[in-house]
Amino acid sequence: MDICRRNNVTVTGRADGPVLLLAHGFGCDQNMWRLIVPALAETYRVVLFDYVGSGQAESSAWDERRYNSLEGYATDVLDICEELDLRDVTFVGHSVSAMVGVLAAAKAPERFSRLVMVAPSPRYIDEDGYRGGFSSDDIDELLESLESNYLGWSAAMAPVIMGNEDRPELGQELTTSFCATDPDMARVFARTTFLSDSRADLKTVTVPTLVLECTQDVIAPREVGTYVRDAIPGSRLVTLEATGHCPQLSAPQATAAAIADFVGAA
Repeated sequence: MDICRRNNVTVTGRADGPVLLLAHGFGCDQNMWRLIVPALAETYRVVLFDYVGSGQAESSAWDERRYNSLEGYATDVLDICEELDLRDVTFVGHSVSAMVGVLAAAKAPERFSRLVMVAPSPRYIDEDGYRGGFSSDDIDELLESLESNYLGWSAAMAPVIMGNEDRPELGQELTTSFCATDPDMARVFARTTFLSDSRADLKTVTVPTLVLECTQDVIAPREVGTYVRDAIPGSRLVTLEATGHCPQLSAPQATAAAIADFVGAA
């Protein structure tokens, strides 16, 4: 199957500009980047895509065995890089995709020059000496609710994840995105996401890295941003004046500016 069709790849911006590869998180698709793309496209070649199982990607390419680990999603990223012959790539990963970017860069370091991690979390479950934001019971309950009634879970959780109660349209947009995802595929991606532990992989990062966090984020509390910054030597941590887990929607100008400043300075 053609990779660009499989992953619904979209390329915009300056054809001769530095490459930004934008990767969405769980329950989302490339549309989540739409508010920051116009500003970035003035300077960069912006590549967007949907993971198989999300958005407008080819659902016929879904394979539960492949996508029950983050390695499967990293393979999607590398397939796209190979298909488009992308090099000197700045990988911009939202949420769990930040860790997908870490895995992809470790497998094909010749293709990646920078990482931007937007609201990342290498592990969601608390452990002695580590705060991920959730207890094991929290995650078990979350996954049980998601698996028994995905649409109901989406309607209840998406506004909480988005935050910004004074802007309910943002929560509704995330709810719509979650509900548009095939429930069976979403269940696999959810388990892959919320049960992952990528902390050991952070030590493999050797490229300049920017960690973007929000002032309040129920999915990735600020202790996580500090942990990721400390685990990746030389990385930068920037706290956006934004709340919730999706600053590319809630604070697009600040998010785009932080990315552009980092790529220009790195």
